[in-house]
Amino acid sequence: MLVRGFPAQAFDTNCYVVAAAEGAPCVVVDPGIGVEEQLDALLRELDLSPVAVLLTHGHLDHTFSVTPVCGARGIPAYIHPADDALLTDPMRGMGAQTSQMFGGRLQWTRPSDVVQLDPGTPMELAGLRISTDFAPGHTPGSVVFRLPGEEADGEAAAPVVFSGDVLFAGSIGRTDLPGGSWEQMQASLAGVVLPLPDDTVVLPGHGPATTIGRERASNPYLQDLPSPPPSRGL
Repeated sequence: MLVRGFPAQAFDTNCYVVAAAEGAPCVVVDPGIGVEEQLDALLRELDLSPVAVLLTHGHLDHTFSVTPVCGARGIPAYIHPADDALLTDPMRGMGAQTSQMFGGRLQWTRPSDVVQLDPGTPMELAGLRISTDFAPGHTPGSVVFRLPGEEADGEAAAPVVFSGDVLFAGSIGRTDLPGGSWEQMQASLAGVVLPLPDDTVVLPGHGPATTIGRERASNPYLQDLPSPPPSRGL
């Protein structure tokens, strides 16, 4: 499995490209603000052809480029139904400070092809088997995407989880924005994050990669839940 990521131009939101190998179909995860040029260059470098965009949630810093990325290639965007409305009106998910950055207005066009995620049904996309876990708290429709470890040269690779703004290295997503819920976040951490194997590689929506084992041992928000809510993110 091939995974490449890079930060967007704002909010350090990580955009990822996932494929079975170079020269293959791929999926794009969370195309944020100003990623189009860098994404196009990466796709050319690796000879990849996107078949879908996967969104961990509907906040603008993760979805800003979804319409041009999808529209240029005629591919769908996948999002949980509870965050679908944010693809029509992203301002609904913004805090006051972020809204002021856009002057309270935003030129926005909803993607023409939106598929609602079904967390109970694994997806077969780009030659990959991708599972979706519903993990609300940061937003009502937050999800994490899981891919199993693949065997290479007789050895099994670690599974991978794209955690969006549910889990970061050393922290978790904030719950004080419209639609956020500290109680739901606690339930998601306990029911979705903590059961994952320790060797699972965590590729978060912001910041560096980590592992479930590392976070289980050192992340203060996973120690004897609950703890005070954080304030990182959009």
